[in-house]
Amino acid sequence: MSRIREKFRELKRSGRGGFIPFITAGDPDLATTERLLFELANAGADIIELGVPFSDPVADGEVIQRASERALRNGVTVRDALTCARKVRQHIDVPIVLFSYFNPLLQFGPEPFAPAARQAGIDAVLVTDLIPEEAESWTQSLLRHRLDPIFLVAPTTSEKRLARIAQQARGFIYAVSRAGVTGARGEMTRDAEALVKRVRSISGLPTAVGFGISTAEQVRAVWRFADAAVVGSAIVQEIERLSGQPDLLKRIGEFASSLALNNRCKASD
Repeated sequence: MSRIREKFRELKRSGRGGFIPFITAGDPDLATTERLLFELANAGADIIELGVPFSDPVADGEVIQRASERALRNGVTVRDALTCARKVRQHIDVPIVLFSYFNPLLQFGPEPFAPAARQAGIDAVLVTDLIPEEAESWTQSLLRHRLDPIFLVAPTTSEKRLARIAQQARGFIYAVSRAGVTGARGEMTRDAEALVKRVRSISGLPTAVGFGISTAEQVRAVWRFADAAVVGSAIVQEIERLSGQPDLLKRIGEFASSLALNNRCKASD
C-alpha cells in the first residue's frame, strides 16, 4: 500500500482532515528547502508538495512565479529536487508529491524519471499541464514504479474529462477551488464544494482542495466537505518575506502548525 493511501486511511479512521503544504525546491536555496521539509513534517503536514521550479508556470500566481524565478537563478533542476527529497526521506515518513510542469520532466527524460523519483522517495507526481487525454503512457510509467499519478480537476472540467481522470488517477484527486491561477484569497467560493461532490460521484479516491487556501479558517472550511486542504502561496509568501532572517525555519514551522491545527477534526463545530 502506498504511503499516500495509508495516510488517507489513517485520517479517515481518526476523523481528521489532511493538511498538505507546498514549497518550491530551491527557494530560497536547496539547503533551506531540506530543512523546511523537516519543519513542515514536524508542524503536522500529512503530505508535502515539493514544487519543481519552471520558467513559465502558467497555472501559478505571482507568489509562486517569483519563487520559481529565485530557484532558477540558483540553478535548481529536477535532479536537485529529487536529491533534496532523497536526503530528507531518510529521516521523515511523510508522503511527498513532486509538483511540476511537464517540460522539466521531458528534459530529464520520461523513461529515467520514474525510477529516479521512486529511488528518491517520491510517492506521487502531479504534472500541472499534462492533460489526461495525452497522459496514458506517462501514467503507466509512474504506476510501474509504484508512483501515484495525481491529476488536477477544476470547476470547468467536463464530465467526460472528469471520468477519464478518475480512471487514471491514484492516491488522491486535486480539486482546484476556482478557475484561475494559484494565490491566496480572502474568500472562498462555493465552486470547490460542488466540484468535490462531482468527483465523489464517480471516484472513491480522496479529494484535496487547493488554490486560494491561505488561513486556518479556510483550511477548516475545506475539511467540512473534502479530505484535505492544500496551502501553497500563503506559505511561499512567508518564505519570501522571511528570507534571510535567522528564524525563518522556526516561523514557517509555526505558521504551518497554525494552519494544521492541533486535534483537528472534520466535524462542523
